Amino acid sequence: MSEVPIGTPTLHMHHLSLEYMRGRFTDGITNKLVACYVEEDMGDCVLVRVYGERTELLVDRENEVRNFQLLRAHGCAPKLYCTFQNGLCYEYMRGMALGPEHIREPRLFSLSADVPKVEVLERELAWLKEHLSQLDSPVVFCHNDLLCKNIIYDSTKGHVRFIDYEYAGYNYQAFDIGNHFNEFAGVNEVDYCRYPGRDTQLQWLSYYLQAQKGMAVTPREVERLYVQVNKFALASHFFWALWALIQNQFSTIDFDFLRYAVIRFHQYFKVKPQVSALEMPK
Repeated sequence: MSEVPIGTPTLHMHHLSLEYMRGRFTDGITNKLVACYVEEDMGDCVLVRVYGERTELLVDRENEVRNFQLLRAHGCAPKLYCTFQNGLCYEYMRGMALGPEHIREPRLFSLSADVPKVEVLERELAWLKEHLSQLDSPVVFCHNDLLCKNIIYDSTKGHVRFIDYEYAGYNYQAFDIGNHFNEFAGVNEVDYCRYPGRDTQLQWLSYYLQAQKGMAVTPREVERLYVQVNKFALASHFFWALWALIQNQFSTIDFDFLRYAVIRFHQYFKVKPQVSALEMPK
């Protein structure tokens, strides 16, 4: 079916052959929705939505179609096959319609969160600059992308090496470490339950400082780096969320960049209160 403009002759429910009217969806409270398919596995299914009586008094249907097309262009909506005077026909998307018990799950509501508005991003960027610049983290040469697959472990030689230097450059020491800790969550299946806890971090940071200084370090030094790293981990979330938005606009790689951006923004705002409350040791 090709897309046709609004205003074509009205299509009423009885015009559809009963052979194809296989199932009516019952969740809608404004319109009637019918699934039309031939094969039992619904592989050829399309949805026909017939507008409720006089709903045009509350809903601008032309604006609805424009929004539908815009969202589809950005990969956020199903395909719109055609429109007609009192309804439209669009792609059936497999999946489960969520209920109240589902949208409480962080795993799910993190996916439906909106990307923050530009004003919010500008405000957060200003806050990061002001807050992080006071931490006195030294500027060093950083990898800046220490995800798991960029670290190669040679078991025969007993050492690790880093690869992929496209983001390498001078940066705050705490950013590189905080970014590495964030990458414990993974990229394709992100799970921040894997973010290292305090004890693991303190052990890691102690090894790091000892290797850097070539001598034992004090608990205060480790605690100081712990605070710096967890605060700079916020900047890591912010940076990669913005990166994902740009990638979503231009990349041809098969990856859901928009979903990833939402996940990183969500984690940023989730941990910001507790991280902001961390105080440098006296």
